[in-house]
Amino acid sequence: MNIILTTLNSRFTHSSLGLRYIYANMNELTCKTKIMEFSINDALQSVAENILDENPSIIGIGVYIWNASEVKELIEIIKKVAPDTTIILGGPEVSYEPFRVDFSAADFIIQGEGDTSFYNLAKKITSGEKIEQRIIKPVIENLKSVELPYKYYTDEDIKNRYIYVEASRGCPFLCEFCLSSIDEKIRSFDLDKLIEEFEVLWQRGARNFKFVDRTFNINMRLANRILDFFLSKDEEYFAHFEVIPDHFPDSIKEKITRFPHGALQLEIGIQTLNNEIANNINRPLKLDKIKENIEFLETRTTAHIHLDLIVGLPGEDLESFGRNLDALTQMSSCEIQIGILKKLSGTTIARHDETFGMVYSDTPPYDILKTRELSFKDIQNMKRFARFWDIYYNSGNFKNSMQLLKSDGKIYSSFSDFSLWIYEQTASTYKISLDRQAELLFSYLTCKQNCAEERVAEAMINDILKVKGRAVPKYLKPFYTQEKQEVESKSSHFNKRQARHQ
Repeated sequence: MNIILTTLNSRFTHSSLGLRYIYANMNELTCKTKIMEFSINDALQSVAENILDENPSIIGIGVYIWNASEVKELIEIIKKVAPDTTIILGGPEVSYEPFRVDFSAADFIIQGEGDTSFYNLAKKITSGEKIEQRIIKPVIENLKSVELPYKYYTDEDIKNRYIYVEASRGCPFLCEFCLSSIDEKIRSFDLDKLIEEFEVLWQRGARNFKFVDRTFNINMRLANRILDFFLSKDEEYFAHFEVIPDHFPDSIKEKITRFPHGALQLEIGIQTLNNEIANNINRPLKLDKIKENIEFLETRTTAHIHLDLIVGLPGEDLESFGRNLDALTQMSSCEIQIGILKKLSGTTIARHDETFGMVYSDTPPYDILKTRELSFKDIQNMKRFARFWDIYYNSGNFKNSMQLLKSDGKIYSSFSDFSLWIYEQTASTYKISLDRQAELLFSYLTCKQNCAEERVAEAMINDILKVKGRAVPKYLKPFYTQEKQEVESKSSHFNKRQARHQ
């Protein structure tokens, strides 16, 4: 009796930590179990074919917000051609009701953590035991006794995929839009075992570690120990942590300053800087601490910082969101990810629907369609704003040119106008080449913002020359004088000598 554990990852470079936890805890069924991973870009009939080629009796599928619709179609295909195959679903998208996608074709659904629940169910199925309940209710795992999954990353995974790891589960905060707020108690894994597993991964060649903990820096003993693990390494590596913005004790700060350039990425969920809006969603907001810590990270460390803001929170209008964005760009030059509010089953965000006129899509990813403060058109424009913000601001390809969009140090209003204008020109937010992006920006700054061509050209040439292999386009050539080329060439040689010296 073969058992297949599978999911549809959002990209090939992603890997499923959840499947490996289940595999690590399959006990005597391990020899009959196999992990098979696919991506949402794969043809679903081909996915079904590959799975069924293994002649499975049981198929376990991880369901997430990004693959829910595809999983529905996949299980329907499998059930049509192999109706006797038992299909078990698990993951965040089926852990809370109401189910927004019809998964009635599945035989069983495991809610909550599946580390040991899947094994217990599979054991009953393989032994022929009659199972009364189709939906298996959540259990809270004892993380100290759960077998760790890291040895089940293959050499191919280590070479080509992100290695996801975790040191704890749960979140002490009650943010109403977030599934993590449901598990209020923070539970940690055995730290000694964890470090041992990380060392094995390191010896096997793993150099990219992405931690999925929601509040990595809340537990000081855990955070310090893990940071020490990486600081003890001499080779290049990359470690990603999700941290809370108002809790950086001195011991953590001191360690962060010691990470080399390019080694550390910190994702910080800001979401809003408006106290009234933060209170609406039960999110603590310590503005002074947030500003202090962002300034520290910006000026005293080489960490790559990734800040998050959300559009569409209950009661927040575009003016308030714009102030948030302006404030963050003034605090830091780091990447700012703009997300659209989603209504996830299990969260308490629904309590605001009537008061604030919150209307959401019923299909994944269940994003907000309109609110009392934001019209459907506003939300559509902000989705495009977020996409163009990634292209122009977060990409780092136009750092000098973006400064020309600022007015009195603020950028929201002018970038909003720029975003609307780009969409008028392209009717698209995707498949815009880098050269076309630059041409559009040059046209907008010179024709719509009335910036001097020489000033815009200088900024854009500096941006273009920072990207290896990019040539100065024809429309900028008149501004790219021989004298300027010689100055830049000397500067480039000087920088290279300095780099070699360092």
